[in-house]
Amino acid sequence: MYVVETRGGGIVLMVAALILLGTWPALLNLLERRGRVPQHTFMDYCFTNYLVAIIIAFTLGQIGHSTEETPNFVTQVHQDNGASVGFALAGGIFLCLGNLGTQYALAFVGLSITEVVSSSLTVVGGTILNYFLDDRINRAEILFPGVACFLIAAILGLFVHASNTDDVNAKLGIKRGHWLKNVTAKEAHEVPASTGPADGNVREYKDDSAKGLDPEKAAKASTGGSSRGSAQFLSEVEGQRAIKVVGSSLLIGMCILVFNGVCYTLFSPAFNLATNDQWHRLPPGVPHLVVYTAFFYFSSMFFFVSFTLNIIFLYKPILGAPKSSIMAYLKDWGWNRIIAFAAGIICGLGNTFQFMGGQAAGYAAADSVQALPLVSTIWGVVLFGEYYRSSKRTYLLLGSMLIMFAAAVGLLMGSAGHRQTS
Repeated sequence: MYVVETRGGGIVLMVAALILLGTWPALLNLLERRGRVPQHTFMDYCFTNYLVAIIIAFTLGQIGHSTEETPNFVTQVHQDNGASVGFALAGGIFLCLGNLGTQYALAFVGLSITEVVSSSLTVVGGTILNYFLDDRINRAEILFPGVACFLIAAILGLFVHASNTDDVNAKLGIKRGHWLKNVTAKEAHEVPASTGPADGNVREYKDDSAKGLDPEKAAKASTGGSSRGSAQFLSEVEGQRAIKVVGSSLLIGMCILVFNGVCYTLFSPAFNLATNDQWHRLPPGVPHLVVYTAFFYFSSMFFFVSFTLNIIFLYKPILGAPKSSIMAYLKDWGWNRIIAFAAGIICGLGNTFQFMGGQAAGYAAADSVQALPLVSTIWGVVLFGEYYRSSKRTYLLLGSMLIMFAAAVGLLMGSAGHRQTS
């Protein structure tokens, strides 16, 4: 079995995880903006996410000789480690619910604010829990200033959202008083009435997969060809997206974000308990779950819950998503499916690297990968035209937020310790 045990190796894995975990939400957001049914996207995503866990288990988990302390994957599957398996399964449930909520939150409050609020809640709660679970192997004098930087970045993120909303309203000719009032205000896009059902009935999914999706026309596919940042651009995006949120209360989106934050706070500590048995639930002589075995069980539960919920949501959609069916899902082929598959692979690898880095250098330090806005904001600008033609005030706040996130990542990774393997 391949094991990363050095502090430096753990930090390299965390950096890779940060990039990967900041990318997959952008791909889901891209597909939602192009009008693909969220249930279809998430089912594709969870298939390849689970496939990554299986491949990792039978490759990295089987490399080398099996020992009593670190048995290979196949050997460990047959051992009496049910208590640790239970924590891994619980972690999979928490991550599933968090990821599922993220997909809907993206439609209500946008990519940047979703990642800012969710990741900040995750770091505050998850880092504190992991710090004590790991017997304080991380340097507190560096770790907690990093958490403080995350909180400051989150506050700046709310101001960025407020300022950008004010910019959007100005482009659409909407007057709403002082810009700070937009911290709790939803963007109001004026779109044609034909973009959604007037009577509130559930929309049926119409299969347009035959049109295909040319990746070279990615920007035009999601903007209708309008100039990024213009009023027409904003209206066309809203008209094409799968989840219609015009006129929806921002409170719905923020409630989803808080729910996501709670789920994300708990999944990493649950995985920590699965691999290190801090509560001493394993029988005497039974080794701790290795990362790859725990990740297999973790991903198995993630896949089962995700697939089951999305089958239900196909026929009974929530939060304005269109109604679909199994047959419509099976026929929904094309570039959209490939992008969803890619999102699952990217997330699966990101989670693997996060857990490998956490096992080597402490799960509290590994929570640095939750600085997703460092990556997602770049994708938000490149793919979706977020912050195009915004005010200097918005750019100043955005830059300040990213600087604080960068400082938080540096501090959390700098707090990395070294876990004793014996």
